[in-house]
Amino acid sequence: MARPKPLSGFPEFLPAQSAIEAAVQDSLRHTFALHGFGRIETRAVEPLDQLSRKGEITKEVYTVQRLHADPDDAAELGLHFDLTVPFARYVLENAGHLVFPFRRHQIQKAWRGERPQEGRYREFCQADIDIVGQDTLPTHHDVEVVLVALEALEKLHVDLGLPPVLMHANNRKLAQGFYTGLGVDDPLAVIQRVDKLDKIGAAGVDALLADELGLDAQQREAVLALAAIRTPDASFAEQVRALGISNDLLEEGIAELADLVSQVSARFPGRIVADLRIARGLDYYTGSVFETELVGWESIGSVSAGGRYDSLASDGKVTFPGVGLTIGVTRILMPLLARQALQASRQVPSAVFVAVDDEAGRPTALAVAAALRARDIPCEVASKPDKFGKQIRQADRRGIPFVWFGGLQGQVKDIRSGDQVEADATTWQPSAEDRWLRVLPAGQVD
Repeated sequence: MARPKPLSGFPEFLPAQSAIEAAVQDSLRHTFALHGFGRIETRAVEPLDQLSRKGEITKEVYTVQRLHADPDDAAELGLHFDLTVPFARYVLENAGHLVFPFRRHQIQKAWRGERPQEGRYREFCQADIDIVGQDTLPTHHDVEVVLVALEALEKLHVDLGLPPVLMHANNRKLAQGFYTGLGVDDPLAVIQRVDKLDKIGAAGVDALLADELGLDAQQREAVLALAAIRTPDASFAEQVRALGISNDLLEEGIAELADLVSQVSARFPGRIVADLRIARGLDYYTGSVFETELVGWESIGSVSAGGRYDSLASDGKVTFPGVGLTIGVTRILMPLLARQALQASRQVPSAVFVAVDDEAGRPTALAVAAALRARDIPCEVASKPDKFGKQIRQADRRGIPFVWFGGLQGQVKDIRSGDQVEADATTWQPSAEDRWLRVLPAGQVD
């Protein structure tokens, strides 16, 4: 059988890389739990008609169909392309069992049939948080979700060495109010074109506004002028009002964005800006919207995004408004790992390699391993009773720092320094740094 070729856009990690991914996920879960976000998981598939109605995403949905389905049968299911649409369905199905406001976190894979490139994949892991209310949800939760996300991302920066982030925030009410004040009939259509600024530039968006939406030159100039406003504080409000558009919804959006940026800046200085080019093309956003970049890695695009949605979930009688944000775990990690900006302290979890004298002595080696594991020290036993030098080299290739010789009362060798000392397997402890595999920023060597 020929060696299989990797599938483009479906990344797989080596064990050490997977350990880094696990450390990132564990850190995120810990922060989310500290803020009371309960864990859920949803199914991989959703009805196709639900997936295909959420903005400009239809062409990217993977459909699911039995191999031997009748050729005339249309696919009815699709793999979810994010975690928000399935979450809306989850809330509707389980509303009678949930206590509102409901706070959820979810770390799970999603699938999207787009062209693979750095930062964009066909299969990827996301980490989401949402707060959902019943009928109403105060806007202070918009601020809360941003603060939790930035705390989680800052912890990844400080504890695991990931790059710092910069969040860009806008408000759909501000944009829609401004476009309505301009006399635009379909504000959402303008938002979806403005969302393409990073891909096609101002000239490209200007052409779309003219050719597809029929906006005149004055309207197009105003749309692009609004999108050009960016400030690190609430001073954006003066620049928006200077454009001469008056609208109640516009003022409501300005107030909400100013409050969010002011509160978040006070907690995380330099980590957020008001950026009025941020649009978010999906149609369910109704208020605050966010996109976040890795500082120094802006070329991979947004690594975290989300916003406020007041009508994503409704059963016709009760509406469940919410605010949420996703962190693209795969989008962050793949470029960093590919360029070795993050490394694992060793290739395997094991801190100790228990040597085997001969097969008759294997039960003794297994007893040593059991004693170490009982005290939360990861270890493995040699697969063959090779010469000790060969067993030491095997441990070294795997990055395991210690080799154990003998029984419970034996000797342990630090193969980095060469030091070998008498040790009791029921009491011996490695250093805190050596006990578990750690994530190291590029250039850091143990």
